[in-house]
Amino acid sequence: MASFIQGENSETGLKNESMKTKILVFVMFVSLSIGLVAQPADKDQRKSFRGSNRTLQANNDSKGIANGLNLTAEQREAFRQSMLVMQKQLQPIRNELGEAEARQKTLTTAEKPDLASVNKNIEKIGALKVEMAKIKARHRMEIRAQLTEEQRLRFDMHNGRMDRWSRPGAMQHTTKMKREHLVD
Repeated sequence: MASFIQGENSETGLKNESMKTKILVFVMFVSLSIGLVAQPADKDQRKSFRGSNRTLQANNDSKGIANGLNLTAEQREAFRQSMLVMQKQLQPIRNELGEAEARQKTLTTAEKPDLASVNKNIEKIGALKVEMAKIKARHRMEIRAQLTEEQRLRFDMHNGRMDRWSRPGAMQHTTKMKREHLVD
């Protein structure tokens, strides 16, 4: 009888050890899964999210450049409308710029890159960026023209940087831009 009970205890012990191992493996699997889900997506997905965030910011009344200027209701509405118009003008150019940058990647990573094509595409990218800068400058001048003298002083003091520093992830974006500039 004692050997029977002893055999039963060893089976129960093995079952407990097996169950503990299964639970431990399950807990490790769940914790690794949570860790992977919490990681940021790849660079291209983050960029597209940031791009869609720009449009959302444009529709927010009191954020960005207008923040801290004590705007009247009419000024706020005019800014919102102006920002919307600017975003509509910039969107197709941003899309084209994205395509040109993707084309640049394709051209430069080809088996035998064609320098003439690479240079032509660089010119296209530059022209698109210049066009975007002109639209943004025109927008800033339109906004500035609607401000009182005191508001204009605040606006000029910040030189349009208020919106860049007030949005989440701005520091990361600026650091990336500096790195890209150093590489160029």
